Amino acid sequence: MLPNLPAYLESLGGGSHKGLIIFLFTVSALVSRPFSGKLADEWGRVPVMVLGALVSSLAALFYPFASSIWLFFAIRLFHGFSTGFKPTGTAAYVADIIPSDRRGAAMGIVGFASNLGTALGSAVGPFISQYSSLNTMFMVSSSLGVLSVIVLAGMKETLKNRKKFNLNSLKIKKEDYYEPNVLKPSIALVLTVFTFGGVLTLGPDISKSLFSTGENLLFNNVGTFFVVYVLSSLLVRITAGKLSDQYGRVKVLRFSIPLLIIAALLMGTASTQLQLLIGSIIMGFGIGISSPTIYAWTIDLSHEHLRGRGIATMYIALEAGIGLGAFFTGYLFHLANENFLIPFLLCALLSSLGFVYVLTIKKDKIES
Repeated sequence: MLPNLPAYLESLGGGSHKGLIIFLFTVSALVSRPFSGKLADEWGRVPVMVLGALVSSLAALFYPFASSIWLFFAIRLFHGFSTGFKPTGTAAYVADIIPSDRRGAAMGIVGFASNLGTALGSAVGPFISQYSSLNTMFMVSSSLGVLSVIVLAGMKETLKNRKKFNLNSLKIKKEDYYEPNVLKPSIALVLTVFTFGGVLTLGPDISKSLFSTGENLLFNNVGTFFVVYVLSSLLVRITAGKLSDQYGRVKVLRFSIPLLIIAALLMGTASTQLQLLIGSIIMGFGIGISSPTIYAWTIDLSHEHLRGRGIATMYIALEAGIGLGAFFTGYLFHLANENFLIPFLLCALLSSLGFVYVLTIKKDKIES
């Protein structure tokens, strides 16, 4: 759905608020993380995953009824709870069944599957809306969510000593918001995914400004930019995860973060389709290497009985970085009269700070 949402918002009269599409989604995801982390550690990994997939399916059904920008944003807030729950349960589930010396590779595989879905969705969504309708696209998305629920419901639970769900499970204490053991990967994540938030927000606008609107279907599709980015990310995820298992998380991050800086500068100054696509490829490499590495690093540092909390803390950092990136780049984009350079310079600056931060981390081996 994502490549179509900016245009959908414009049709409702909210074109100047594009940054909120990602920002509000990540806000609700961020708010729900302490709950999903606690429930994953008490109620179980599978129920948390099922709940997240169910919310995603329901949200897709609600979008066609958005008759105003405020109702649209309310649905985005609700939709964000899907991301607040599903990835937390997934990462905890994988951590339960994978040996510690293969975590990077495992998270690379999970990221590969996730990004493959993103790539296919980014390509198919605009195609469906162009040759059928937006409502058809939303229905297809909802149906895929239902299929996900069916698959998840048949999986074996991995959490030992589960507790039955009750209302007390929803009472969040101060310590449920933050797991101090995963501070280092969380800081690195906030600084690096800021750029990703900017790309999610401005990607459709960049595509419209540079890509042909002629007969070539590929370059008439606003999802092309995302497909190229995701495919390049797919190429490196599994290999990057294995490398982080072998050489350590920090060493791999010291290589991947500079790629994000280069990509942001290329996209911010892009005047041709080729430069934009090169930037999106390098961005895909940077994110594809960084993500499984940081996820595995987080699991390394999490206590087994608090694994859900540790992963939730990492995802809070993820949502904060993406949300802030989406909000500020969208705001600067319109403030600068739709100039891409200024928001992407900010992205490059934040990624540079992330690079400096990982350089200060002395321990270059996997911590456990």
